[in-house]
Amino acid sequence: MKLRRFFDKRTWPLWISFWLPLLIMTGYFIYRHMAPFGSSSLLTVDLGQQYVDLFAYFRHTLLHDPSALFYSFSKTIGGEMVGVWAYYLMSPFNLIYLFFPGQSITTGIFIVTVLKYGFAGLSFAWLLTKTHTQKGWLVPTFSTAYALMGWMVANQLNMIWLDTVAILPLVILGLERLFTTGKVRYFAGWLAVMLIDNYYMGYMVVLFSCLYWLYGATKYWQDFKTMIKHALKFAWGGLLAAALSAWLLLPTFWALIQSKAQYNETKIHWKLEYAPWKMLAKFVTGTFNFDQMPSGQPNFYVAWFAIFAFILFFLRRRFKWTVKLSALLVTGFILLSFCYEPLDLLWHADQFPVWYPYRFSFVFCFWIVWLGAQAMADKITIKLWQALTMLALTVGLFTTVYLNIKKVSYVTQANLLITIALAAITLIFLTLPKQRRLIYQIVALILVATDMSINVVASLNNISYVSQSEFGKYTTALDNAVNKIKANGKGFYRIGKTFTRTKDDPMQAAYNGADHFSSTFESIIPNFFGSIGQPDGDGVAAYTNGTMITDSLLDMQYFMDKKVPTSQNDNTNYRSYIPVTSTKKDLTNYQKSKKLSTSKVTTYKNPYALGLGFAASDKITKLKVSKTTGDPIARQELIYQTLANRSTSSLISAENFNEVVFQNVKKVTTLTGAVLNKENLSKTGSIYFKFTPTTNDSYYITLGANLTTSNASFYINGKELKQYPTYRHTIAVNVASNSKGKTVTFGIQMKKTSLWLQNFTLYKLNNSQFKTSAKKLQQSPWNISAHSNRKITGTINIKHNHQVLMTTIPYSKGWHATVDGKSVATKKVINTFVAVPLSKGKHTVTLTYRPPFLVTGSIITGVSAIGTIGWFVIRRRRRNHAN
Repeated sequence: MKLRRFFDKRTWPLWISFWLPLLIMTGYFIYRHMAPFGSSSLLTVDLGQQYVDLFAYFRHTLLHDPSALFYSFSKTIGGEMVGVWAYYLMSPFNLIYLFFPGQSITTGIFIVTVLKYGFAGLSFAWLLTKTHTQKGWLVPTFSTAYALMGWMVANQLNMIWLDTVAILPLVILGLERLFTTGKVRYFAGWLAVMLIDNYYMGYMVVLFSCLYWLYGATKYWQDFKTMIKHALKFAWGGLLAAALSAWLLLPTFWALIQSKAQYNETKIHWKLEYAPWKMLAKFVTGTFNFDQMPSGQPNFYVAWFAIFAFILFFLRRRFKWTVKLSALLVTGFILLSFCYEPLDLLWHADQFPVWYPYRFSFVFCFWIVWLGAQAMADKITIKLWQALTMLALTVGLFTTVYLNIKKVSYVTQANLLITIALAAITLIFLTLPKQRRLIYQIVALILVATDMSINVVASLNNISYVSQSEFGKYTTALDNAVNKIKANGKGFYRIGKTFTRTKDDPMQAAYNGADHFSSTFESIIPNFFGSIGQPDGDGVAAYTNGTMITDSLLDMQYFMDKKVPTSQNDNTNYRSYIPVTSTKKDLTNYQKSKKLSTSKVTTYKNPYALGLGFAASDKITKLKVSKTTGDPIARQELIYQTLANRSTSSLISAENFNEVVFQNVKKVTTLTGAVLNKENLSKTGSIYFKFTPTTNDSYYITLGANLTTSNASFYINGKELKQYPTYRHTIAVNVASNSKGKTVTFGIQMKKTSLWLQNFTLYKLNNSQFKTSAKKLQQSPWNISAHSNRKITGTINIKHNHQVLMTTIPYSKGWHATVDGKSVATKKVINTFVAVPLSKGKHTVTLTYRPPFLVTGSIITGVSAIGTIGWFVIRRRRRNHAN
């Protein structure tokens, strides 16, 4: 009986609304051979370079290491994680990943992706049925148009946002109930769920809710007094939602101040971002490709059935003119937001998106389909004058696109013709007189499903994906190498490597590394990395250019290097899935470990690593360093020698090249900062810098941000330089070590007519002096007796006055220190690290991390939840007493 009720005449439209989008996408993915149905995977762009590793971290944290919930040393050299959870990992769908370890996580991603399509359709269907807007076959018709919207297809690779499409209809249902019943709880509850699931998209939903309230105020207008009442309840609902989610929002807000908020726009340009007519091209099917990811127009394609229904909303006489006017104003505001910079910035919280522009276009898709569903609430046949109006608008749209097709590269003539055919068939269908409502509803569903399926195929066929083999082999090789180190390593240590699949490899394999990429990355680490010669960017740090100094300072106790196979075929194989991104001649100074190596990876142990903490001169607390520098080698020397309380000019020396050969390049006498120009512009220009080391010391060449692979190719002794390709500050390249008497040739091949040798200098590290400093700093280590990601305890013997416990834990107000059981204030040194002042003698030092504002936010949420529940209980008792 219960099962029959579960599948009764009221629920079957919901089931179809769920299963139809899910099956359409599943069918397409099977056709594309996505794992587990083939050799490909859904990994592409950020999903393959960022999210998949964070999902692996999510799984490892919940199953194996809950201490990483608030803080993780897998996030570069250490970082807070509340902001990461709030932006990337709060979706309940992520629990599915618990069942998919290692390389099988791509199967989990497949399942989660299609489920999100299904729940988007189900959610919209729920809105339609609960508001009595539609029934029968038209429920899945409009729900499918919504679930497979252009925004959803274009952003399925940003799957952390997809929950929004399922939650938005429930927030709007809450608003509808606020207007019709006066009840706030549905709106406040679902808005709180949205803010917890993803605060970033939740912010956009809040903005759209404000617009929707203006529309709802005219739709449900009674009198001015009632409108004020609705406005107050709307404001109260929003505040209650914020309070219920404060336990997450407050610590996240603090985290944002340390990360994304550092990059907010300070200047607003009151201008159009592009010619608005270009938006019309997005009504053509298949107008999404790779070029549209970094920059382009908003993706809002929906089925032409929904588009015509949307137009019909403004042509139906049953809607009041005030309702139509408010709907038109909301539409105009959204459309203007798609091309007017100040409004674009408003939707994106005062930050231009890095890739994936107009991320809020899902609200326009919702708006089109929702108004269209209301317009066809009573019948799906339109009058002749309405059809002619639609025809005129459609002809105008397609004519504009056709005449400007060369200006919109993402539109093909084939797709334009297909869209014209779809629009024509749909318009003819709408004008036909319909005697039997049921059969025409089914035809409408077929039309919409076909229309949206064509857009899915035409759009996603433009996208390439990472092969399952490439991902799986790399993941397995990395896991095997890391697990060997974990099985033998003791205490706290960090691991470096010369190869990279993504900057979040440490999170994927759950080890303490030094790379990271996320939108909630604290800016102090990229800033520090950039100043010591490592590639960095907004939200990015890659430890690919470590020197012996930085390896020692940052406690890189182990280094993994790709093992070069003897077979050339194998070498080609390895190159495809273990990409080398670092040239590290210094590995010859470290101890190769057969015990820790695997068939794919050679592991080295660094005898000069200082540990997570050590006694150092308190001069480091007074050292002032600028945020950036053009001389990262000198910066390293200054920091290291200050810590060791030794001369800050004894480690590094600038060296001259023995010979410089110019081929088709005009000669210059001074190299650093010189601008090189070709002699014959049509021929290749090359420069060869030669030197012969007189010692076995380490040699480094610094390359300014202008000296990247976009401007030149780089070679060492005729072989292409292995280097992470993007950097915005000067990097240090390790070109020689233990090469006494061997000529080293550093070649540059110009890709343009001129080349600026920005910060181009050859340096020598005095290895003997370095070892002396390292040995001195290793004399009083912080002997860690217990450690997790958020609590570290150890003992240290301070042998001299004027020393501090220096750690390479990134500074944060969340870290709290106790010395011998007593609370002690920490210090921020060199704008980056935590140091603890100590007196001479033996001490037990404990560092504990507590996310700032987590307790405050939890109290606000707790009080709000208890107060809300208490309010409902009191009201119910009063009602029962009255009855």
